[in-house]
Amino acid sequence: MSNTGLDSNENLGLRHIAFIPDGNRRWARSHGAVSTLVGHKRGFDNVKRLCVSLIKHKIKYATLFCFSTENWNRSVEEVSYLMKLFCSVFGDTDDFLKDNGIKVETVGDLSQLSQDLQDKISNIKEKTKDNDKITFICAISYSGRSEIVRAAKKVVRDVLDKKVDIDDIDEKRFESYLDLPGVPYPDVVVRTSERRISNFLLWEIAYSELIFLDKFWPDLTEEDIQFIIDDFSKRKRRYGK
Repeated sequence: MSNTGLDSNENLGLRHIAFIPDGNRRWARSHGAVSTLVGHKRGFDNVKRLCVSLIKHKIKYATLFCFSTENWNRSVEEVSYLMKLFCSVFGDTDDFLKDNGIKVETVGDLSQLSQDLQDKISNIKEKTKDNDKITFICAISYSGRSEIVRAAKKVVRDVLDKKVDIDDIDEKRFESYLDLPGVPYPDVVVRTSERRISNFLLWEIAYSELIFLDKFWPDLTEEDIQFIIDDFSKRKRRYGK
């Protein structure tokens, strides 16, 4: 991601919203579900509805923190269930993505995923590459720190291979080594049910606005998207000036 590639829209410069969807398991417990895994399914189902709402509001980019590197430490049952959900989402959404003009991208260390899931992700990226209503970025097996480390390793390799001079490495050059260069940085980060960043897009959100919503992710509605847009429109972004 980068701070280049500006797009005009009707939301006072709001191009990119990044979401940290928290509270799926607590939502399940609060609704008396037999298993907290029900909350994850409900949370995934909500993504489609919200994506349509973002398109209606002419938001061009959305990033969703789907699965962090720390999430690998959860129970085998939960991780297995989430991976099956990912396989389902990336394998069965062709018509929805095409009909709504959704381009799919990912950030994160996909090498940790099963080959089957990696293949499904590659396939859906290829199929949606020309869709232009919204770019939907899934952060999977992702952490902000590991992304920066991956970028630093790429820089070192290019310096050693004499592809770039070390004195030419500045912030602008460094950002080209991040997971998804060319995508504008998030204008706003939205987190449900908690108030922390949790190692999400650490480089990219240096000047993002933060909005914390006191509700679980499965309860997020189209009205909340309108609230986010309205709240952002009232803020003055100074970028340290």
